[in-house]
Amino acid sequence: MKIFKNKSNLLKEISKIKDLAFVPTMGSIHKGHLSLINKAKKVSKNVLISIYINPKQFNSNSDFKKYPRNLNKDISILKKIKIKYLYLPTYDDIYSFSPKYSVHLDKFTNKLCGKSRPGHFKGVLNVVNRFIEIIKPRLIFLGSKDFQQLTLIRLHVKKHKIQTRITVCPTIREKNGAAISSRNEKLKKNQVGIAGKVYKYLKSLKKKTDSINLKKKQLKIINEIMLLGVKKVDYLEYINIKTLKSVSKINKNCKIFIAYHLGKIRLIDNL
Repeated sequence: MKIFKNKSNLLKEISKIKDLAFVPTMGSIHKGHLSLINKAKKVSKNVLISIYINPKQFNSNSDFKKYPRNLNKDISILKKIKIKYLYLPTYDDIYSFSPKYSVHLDKFTNKLCGKSRPGHFKGVLNVVNRFIEIIKPRLIFLGSKDFQQLTLIRLHVKKHKIQTRITVCPTIREKNGAAISSRNEKLKKNQVGIAGKVYKYLKSLKKKTDSINLKKKQLKIINEIMLLGVKKVDYLEYINIKTLKSVSKINKNCKIFIAYHLGKIRLIDNL
């Protein structure tokens, strides 16, 4: 595996590669990342992984500092699965130039995580836009756990007619159903169990689409979720994933979206 710590050396290596598949990460490589990487490897021999914890998408410096960091472990994992390229950019690599395209923030930015994390998605789109401009990948692989982020990146790419194709990969879950996330590393064993209970509760809720009006029973549902051991629920919403609008009842085009806290750890999920 070739490791690049600045973009000039990286570009000397990849500038002539036409089938480059890119998997951006913030490290703490887990099964969800490995699922993205495996899909990338199936379509290209030239897979590039980035590890960069982007300060601009955090709402506080303390949250940025607390984000899990396991670089040596990550490098070991990526070497074992024979990744061809790893990019470990510096802040200056990413932010020392003016990108060709301005960040396009669709109005969907203002829903869900956009309400409780102002500026978060502007930071995400900013760094992804810059990565794409530097690397110019043919394909980029993203997970559906971060549905809002994924959707906003798609809309940004579509708006500017950027010639990078987005491949969406399904959410990977623990045995108990909890969505796998780098933040899970900060959870205690009992908290992982609570996350599994939340998933099972929401799964059962989704089956009751004919009888559940979320707006009318939202407070009751949130209270029931908190009785499972959740400290706080940031939001619980039904969203039509075609129109990106909130709805009261679920139909075939809808998902339940949630953000909640287990101790000091904030988790998101959708199903």
